[in-house]
Amino acid sequence: MELRADDHGPTEHLPRSEAAGARIPVDLEFGSLASSLALLLEAAQSEIEHDQDAARTSLAAASSILQLEIERRSGVNNSRTGGLAGWQIARVRSFIDRNLHRTIHASDLSEVARRSTAHFSRSFKQAFGEPPHAFIVRRRLEEACHLMLTSAASLSEIALTVGFSDQAHLSKLFRHAFGESPANWRRERETLWRR
Repeated sequence: MELRADDHGPTEHLPRSEAAGARIPVDLEFGSLASSLALLLEAAQSEIEHDQDAARTSLAAASSILQLEIERRSGVNNSRTGGLAGWQIARVRSFIDRNLHRTIHASDLSEVARRSTAHFSRSFKQAFGEPPHAFIVRRRLEEACHLMLTSAASLSEIALTVGFSDQAHLSKLFRHAFGESPANWRRERETLWRR
């Protein structure tokens, strides 16, 4: 099947050569993006009742894809010389989320992004707004919060599940980030849920 520029929406504002050469890839890319987002959102909707973790994963993936597309279209990443490309950001985020339970080294992330380790940390900070270690700690704390609200697991189990060495490590970093202990934070929210 042959695709023509006029198969993908109005292109009257572009000269014919630009419409044929530049418009098709953008429209095909957008169609693929929209399709992916729709599938992820439909999956989340069907999973929300019986598998909240799966629904949350689908929503996080859709959110990440949408955020990357917004950044790409607004030129945010292009203005950051030496930053990571959209595909690198998506792969690094996905790798981190899948591996929170274990030690993640900068060399692991640079390999995922196909960048040299020497330049990766600077590129990561430009793309994410914080160094890799700070980003990983923040993601671990976010996942710990999620588990505290959605599971009956003990704080020591949650700490190990999200990659902290023990409950004391989780408590120290949690208190620093949220100004209270994880036990108090969890208790307050459990009380709110019961109301």
